[in-house]
Amino acid sequence: MTRRIVGVTTVLAAVAAGLAVHFGAGEGAASDIAGDALYVVAVWGGLVALFPRWSSWVVGAVVLVWCVGVELFQLTGLPVRWAGEWPPIVLMFGTVFDARDLLVYAVTVVLVAVTDAAMRRARRRPASV
Repeated sequence: MTRRIVGVTTVLAAVAAGLAVHFGAGEGAASDIAGDALYVVAVWGGLVALFPRWSSWVVGAVVLVWCVGVELFQLTGLPVRWAGEWPPIVLMFGTVFDARDLLVYAVTVVLVAVTDAAMRRARRRPASV
C-alpha cells in the first residue's frame, strides 16, 4: 500500500473516530485527550497524503507546529467567537487554550513519528526467504 493511500485512510479513520468521541463520549479529560490525539493523527494523515516523500520526522515537526499554532491561536478568542457563528469550526480550531493539549500533541506526534518511521523501515527491508 502506498504511503499516500495510508495517509488518506488515516485521515478518514481519525476523523470518524474523532467525530465519535466528540459526539458520543461526553465532556471530560479522557474525551478531550482522545480528541487531541486524533486531531494529531488526522493532520498527520493529511500531510502524508499530500507529501508522501517527506520523512516521518519532517511530517512530525510540521504537525507539531500546526497543532501548537492552533492551540496558541485560541488565546486570541477568535475560535470561540467563530464557534458561536458556525459551531463545526470547533472541530478544526477548538475553542479555548488548554496547556495540557500541548503535551498531548507532543506525545502523540512522537508516538506517530516513531511508528511511521518503523513502518517505513520495515517496508524498505528486503523480504527474507
